[in-house]
Amino acid sequence: MFDFLKRSDASQVNAPEAKASATGKIAALGSVGRSVWGARDTTTLTRSGFTGNPVGFRAVKLIAEAAAALPLVLQDAERRYDTHPVLELIQRPNGAQGRAELFEALFGQLLLTGNGYVEAVGGEDGLFELHVLRSDRMSIVPGTDGWPVGYDYTVGGRKHRFTVGEGPSPICHVKSFHPQDDHYGFSPMQAAAMALDVHNAASRWSKALLDNAARPSGAIVYKSADGQAQLSTDQYDRLLHEMETQHQGAKNAGRPMLLEGGLDWKPMGFSPSDMEFQQTKEAAAREIAIAFGVPPMLLGIPGDATYANYQEANRAFYRLTVLPLVTRVACTLAEWIGDFSSERFELKPDLDQVSALSAERDAQWKRVGEAAFLTDAEKRNLLGLPSVEVGDG
Repeated sequence: MFDFLKRSDASQVNAPEAKASATGKIAALGSVGRSVWGARDTTTLTRSGFTGNPVGFRAVKLIAEAAAALPLVLQDAERRYDTHPVLELIQRPNGAQGRAELFEALFGQLLLTGNGYVEAVGGEDGLFELHVLRSDRMSIVPGTDGWPVGYDYTVGGRKHRFTVGEGPSPICHVKSFHPQDDHYGFSPMQAAAMALDVHNAASRWSKALLDNAARPSGAIVYKSADGQAQLSTDQYDRLLHEMETQHQGAKNAGRPMLLEGGLDWKPMGFSPSDMEFQQTKEAAAREIAIAFGVPPMLLGIPGDATYANYQEANRAFYRLTVLPLVTRVACTLAEWIGDFSSERFELKPDLDQVSALSAERDAQWKRVGEAAFLTDAEKRNLLGLPSVEVGDG
């Protein structure tokens, strides 16, 4: 059984106060001829790329839900287990979440921030639980040798220190590869940040276009009979008010314009850049999907959406995106949970239960089964199975 975690009084000590850089809050101002990009911090990217962008939202949900739905198998070098305390723990990790909810939250944090944190909780009654912690609230406390000596979790101005010392760590940190950071991972959201800015700006442009009667701006030309080409202040204010109230917005689309003497409407047609606007938005959506590893047609982005292509895209989605993510997370959790029981086992997705890969698995089973020169143990090893069947003693 597990040696449950017990937090000592030392774990309640607050971390020393750290002073932020004096230049950390300086914002760069945009200027004419310079592109203005959004902030790259976790909170801003999550707000603009997940809660405020349909492509990013669907990409994260599609991966997280597909990954959380994959069944996991537990085995060691000798056998595969149908029942095991670890399987029971994963099936019901805590009182508020089931297996699917916990893993969806973990995969979602990884996709949004590049980091996933799982807390191990043990009590005097012998209960053992797993909880996913929010990545934006967690900070790593590195030691003098560079390895983490603690994790600070801040909520509502209060900070809790998870101390890492002798024995298993109370926190399992799963992170994506980052070439320039030793402690934190790199998220797909960061790689897609520029495409997200373009896509969001395109959506705002479309909304503004609809608010202005879904047509490009025109010009009202004034020329009085005496040759004056300038309106008085009262005339200008009245004309501006009438345009805003009577001729802007979707409800006023198509309403005829009544112009008084001296006023003439000169419509302005779409420029070539306006005509290519939709293509720019679709290209940005495609880049977002590629950053997350989701075939664009699975997100409804226009393309070659034939049935055969959709099948191949779905197979590639599982083979290249979902399975590597689940395999990496499952292996990390297995090593971490095994530290509490001093038991070594393997936790991995059950490929035979993935319908998108059924054709590949059938071909592999047939090819291995017909190899007469292989022993039964070698065949089982090639198929990812332990050498002994369940119930063989």
